[in-house]
Amino acid sequence: MTYRVCFVCTGNICRSPMAESVFRAQVREAGLDGLVEVDSAGTGGWHEGDGADPRTVSVLRENGYDGAHIARRFQSSWFSRLDLVIALDAGHLKALRRLAPTQEDAAKVRLLRSYDPAAGDDLDVPDPYYGGMDGFEECLEMVEAASEGLLAAVREQVEGRAA
Repeated sequence: MTYRVCFVCTGNICRSPMAESVFRAQVREAGLDGLVEVDSAGTGGWHEGDGADPRTVSVLRENGYDGAHIARRFQSSWFSRLDLVIALDAGHLKALRRLAPTQEDAAKVRLLRSYDPAAGDDLDVPDPYYGGMDGFEECLEMVEAASEGLLAAVREQVEGRAA
């Protein structure tokens, strides 16, 4: 059975597509690509149908990741098919938990940086949209650091299903 992870930020053009691309690459490198499905969405629909922000694409490609992406809005009906919904900041976490049809669905929502032991209490990935390239590079660093812990947690779940 496929384990499904969806990353969510505000518009689905900066942080969540970056997290999707990084995590998909890590899943592939770990040999789990047939067992784990990765996608992303936004809490709002402002950018639906658009590609990722060009700065996101640039930072991803410069670091060996795929930059292909089409933005979409998260739908509450998706909870039933998802195993884990990863919010990029506390605002997304609250919005997603409010959208969840059940308590079980709300429990599927986690903050990405909660998987990074070095993050401490600062669990938000800052929105780089209104800044320069350095914000996108910082975003990538945070995503990569947290994705390692997330991969370990997902691997444990996937292996638990197979047992």
